[in-house]
Amino acid sequence: MTESPHAQHRFTVETAKVLAEVAHNRQKDKLKRPYREHVLAVGDALADFDDDIRIAGYLHDIAEDTPMTRQALLDMGVSKRAADIIERVTKRFHENPDDYQAGIRYIAEDHDATLVKIADNAHNSLPERVQALAEKWPDKPPVTRYNEARPVLFAAVPVAETRKILARINPWLLEELDALSGAAD
Repeated sequence: MTESPHAQHRFTVETAKVLAEVAHNRQKDKLKRPYREHVLAVGDALADFDDDIRIAGYLHDIAEDTPMTRQALLDMGVSKRAADIIERVTKRFHENPDDYQAGIRYIAEDHDATLVKIADNAHNSLPERVQALAEKWPDKPPVTRYNEARPVLFAAVPVAETRKILARINPWLLEELDALSGAAD
């Protein structure tokens, strides 16, 4: 039996982390902070899950914010499952990319994509980030869409899994999770 070219060079979580850092190296977020900090935080928040979910966490914005394609990821050895998760959380692949809530409902149809999106949402909803965005754009509530997305996302996966992610990335949201889930954990 011959080995596939990727068998001996499996795409690892560490490879995903390095690729995320390099791919987003020169990008800045809305607050002019290095964007790579966001993708690394999202990937790190998924440490309790399997490698495909963790890889998708680190690479969740790669198809959105870089020229990287699904085929390029597959050619590098990213698993089909991880590529599917990345594609599902990538807004430009949604039926109506401008309808954020429809995109959230689509993501919530897939367990693994939901976990990645919960980590993404939680990092974007950190209190210091929310406050800084509110100060920068006082006339525009910065996280309304994130607040509205959480009930849909939280309802789509087991509370214990969401709790693991929030404990790592944004413990301030644990109280909201408890209220939404009726403290059924």
